[in-house]
Amino acid sequence: MRLALRRIDHDLPRQIFEAAVERYADAETGHTIAVGKARLYEKERDVMVAYTLEGEDVKLLTIHPLQEGQKENRIKAGRCRKL
Repeated sequence: MRLALRRIDHDLPRQIFEAAVERYADAETGHTIAVGKARLYEKERDVMVAYTLEGEDVKLLTIHPLQEGQKENRIKAGRCRKL
């Protein structure tokens, strides 16, 4: 549902998860965050994918483009810690 709502290609969450160079622990949600670059809405953007590990399985929870400075603000505030 979120993919359609945000007009995001069905394969993008997996691509971001697999190719992400940046990974964070989100102190607020307890989820792990993968951040990668993607072309969305005619612009190159940072896109985050929240996920959890369940044994050997990865459960992708949500995906959305990050606003300018959003990642840095979360790091400064202590919400996200680099893994």
